[in-house]
Amino acid sequence: MSCPQTEPNVVKEEVMATGKWVKLERTTYVDPAGKTRMWETAKRTTRPTNTDADGVGIIAILKRTLHKDCVVMVKQFRPPMGCYTLEFPAGLIDDDESAATAALRELKEETGYKGEVVGVTPVTCLDPGLSNCTTQIVMVNINGDDVENLNPAQQLGMAEFVEVILLPLDEFQKKIDEVVQKGNIVVDSKVYIYAMGMSQAFFKPNELPVLKQ
Repeated sequence: MSCPQTEPNVVKEEVMATGKWVKLERTTYVDPAGKTRMWETAKRTTRPTNTDADGVGIIAILKRTLHKDCVVMVKQFRPPMGCYTLEFPAGLIDDDESAATAALRELKEETGYKGEVVGVTPVTCLDPGLSNCTTQIVMVNINGDDVENLNPAQQLGMAEFVEVILLPLDEFQKKIDEVVQKGNIVVDSKVYIYAMGMSQAFFKPNELPVLKQ
């Protein structure tokens, strides 16, 4: 393939349909060969003006005396999927809210846990072939011995139905597979990628995975 002669760029974005939470746009762009093309793009209508991220995903590790470290997960029915999903706690960023602040708020609302932010990723894309939706992953430690976290109480909205699931960090992928085998649930890709990484780190830190032929 020859080297690109043109810097790709978006020429025009036209709204085709708009709902309360999302909109569909027809995107006109120029490709690296200089040809004008069309793309259908889904966008959220809720992105704050002061950030490039729509929301946050939260990798929350619950730490308790005499217990294994656990990853705090949420299970909920997702209408677009038509089934339950296993996800990290997550949510949209409000106006004038940082990713860290949004993460602690969403964690408290969805799981009842109070945590401490220990890391925030840059803005990352979610499904760039379909949408411009973006997120920041926020790493949070939870002190399970803290009196506020002994009996966590969710703060869910009227239309929210979220089940909290704790999975041991050192068996994360194995426990996810066991949940999936029970049926009617799909794992968020971010969760499974993290699980695969943790398995590699725990059990084969010096080996690269090899696919079977």
